[in-house]
Amino acid sequence: MSKGGVIPAEALLDLRRRLDDLAPRDPGRRIIIEGAANMYGVSRATVYRALAGQLRPKGLRRVDRGEPRKTPRADMERYCEIIAALKIRTSNKKGRKLSTARAIELLESFGVETPEGLVKAPEGTLHPVTVNRYLRLWGYDHARMTRAPAAVRFEARTSNALWQFDISPSDLKGIEQPSWIDPNRKGLPVPMLFSVVNDRSGTSIRNIAVSMVRMSKVG
Repeated sequence: MSKGGVIPAEALLDLRRRLDDLAPRDPGRRIIIEGAANMYGVSRATVYRALAGQLRPKGLRRVDRGEPRKTPRADMERYCEIIAALKIRTSNKKGRKLSTARAIELLESFGVETPEGLVKAPEGTLHPVTVNRYLRLWGYDHARMTRAPAAVRFEARTSNALWQFDISPSDLKGIEQPSWIDPNRKGLPVPMLFSVVNDRSGTSIRNIAVSMVRMSKVG
């Protein structure tokens, strides 16, 4: 019997070969499975699971890929944020900035003051190659941190949430001076075109504003 009730790989291969020689509904299959379960001190269900896992393809990457193994993820993310901030604060117009190795040295030797207090990494915890890999993986690399945000047009979610109001000079050059205009002021009043557009639906009430301007001229 193997230690801990684990069925060796070579035993599973032999068991698979013996089962393949029998028909799917052959009663002898149950006898073979029960014999293997008794030999290795496991249940029949465990034998079936071991046979099913034997044919299951295994991933080419580790299950914990992208997760720090020596340092907790929260601590590593905090260190990467500080190192990325140091790179941004020390960058100049020529594109020069603090190296990752130097930023690690400052973080381990002296620490960095943050709004939450002094943050100092234990010596020997961080390595430039590892930190650079997590900076790229988590989006803290210098290229993405200094990239200008994409311009996204704002649009209201509902029809009456936002109306855009615009005033522009009308094609009419001038109108007769109404009685409510101060005669001491120079020049004739200039008609303006008022345009109101619904941001969501695009509905415009510009024609109503034009009619109001024309009516004021007639009056």
